[in-house]
Amino acid sequence: MLVESGAGRLAEGWGETPLSVQWVWPSPTPYGQRLAVMERFVQYLAHRLSTWTFSAHAFEMGVELLDAALPKWLTEFNANEEVPLPYLASLLIASAFDLALHDAQGTVLECDTYATYAREVLPRPLSDFYGPQENATAFSGRYLDDFLVRNPPTKLLVWHLVGALDPLSQGDEAGHDPQDGYPVLLSDWIKTDGLQCLKIKLRGNDCEWDFQRIVQVAKVGMPLGVRLLSTDFNCTVRDPAYVLEILDRLQRDHPQVWEALAYVEQPFPYELAELSLDVRSLALRKPLYLDESAHDWRHVHLGKKLGWNGVALKTCKTQTGALLSLCWARTHGMGIMVQDLTNPMLAQIPHVRLAAHAGTEWGVESNAMQYYPAASDPESLIHPGLYRRQNGSLDLQSLAGHSGAIIGFGYREAPQCRELPEAIFDSLD
Repeated sequence: MLVESGAGRLAEGWGETPLSVQWVWPSPTPYGQRLAVMERFVQYLAHRLSTWTFSAHAFEMGVELLDAALPKWLTEFNANEEVPLPYLASLLIASAFDLALHDAQGTVLECDTYATYAREVLPRPLSDFYGPQENATAFSGRYLDDFLVRNPPTKLLVWHLVGALDPLSQGDEAGHDPQDGYPVLLSDWIKTDGLQCLKIKLRGNDCEWDFQRIVQVAKVGMPLGVRLLSTDFNCTVRDPAYVLEILDRLQRDHPQVWEALAYVEQPFPYELAELSLDVRSLALRKPLYLDESAHDWRHVHLGKKLGWNGVALKTCKTQTGALLSLCWARTHGMGIMVQDLTNPMLAQIPHVRLAAHAGTEWGVESNAMQYYPAASDPESLIHPGLYRRQNGSLDLQSLAGHSGAIIGFGYREAPQCRELPEAIFDSLD
């Protein structure tokens, strides 16, 4: 995105987000049809934003986009669609543009995007950005930079995702595994990347299988140095008793595995308001983190009422929305994680930077190097520590470059290292 400051200075900002159709739009509607609708909304939103007359700080523009413009534009768009685009899908698409605005804000001021959140640059208190019931109490006299880590780490503990079908150790090979030079077995991934943190994908509809899978993964990982586990039931569980049974059994039969279990990621379906499940008993056992349902800070607020005590932030729901949810969650005593949407290429950089500045409980999830590592080869030449996990961590030191100064999100030459197809620009003419 090309922006112009009040002083007349021009700057380019970049944002990328994978169009993860399955995650934002689970539906029996054919994949190709859903993807086509999302691609049409990309074009629609690009046109709308190119003629948008709202002018402000990138964070203020993001709030205006989320609270007013995006809902209006989505309604207009869906009026002409046979299959309406869900809000979460529109949010993912908007995130690329929102990230580009935040990157441009830092670029036009020739400073780190996170420096633009300082109250000297963004002087409006947070009470201006939340509802009247909220701002009268929690956010009076508080600013965005109150909630960001002052001296963020240059290394982050990184999580590896263990899929439900992933082979764990010798003897589990399927016979058709790729021979591409990357590990296949979980044991080999752990040894190669020095992994310390594993997120375990589960079924959510087979209690015995899920219990045994957690134990099996722990038995492979913990002797090799894994010290933290989390579980992801893929939003398929309908009753908290299902998860409680697994947790209680782990505590009784495998106390070491129980102790290693850091948190439980959202086991229940996306429809937080419609289900209204009271999850307090579960959150008392282990930290329970909202993920798919945490569309914005209002959903986090609802989750807190229902007993959730943590939230997983994602830049694919917009940088602005992630910052608003971060401040709300911290103010109300909730834990913070930053989780992945399998972010390759430029999408990886704002993702890990959010984790560093949010002060997460246990590092960051990052799995693009598992699923399509070669996609980020050009960017990895500039930021090698961000696209390869070493000693169980990601290294952010390359963001500042030789000058020692981060500009925008810190992409440096990464946007120019990839030749984009001309068709992208032709379609926007």
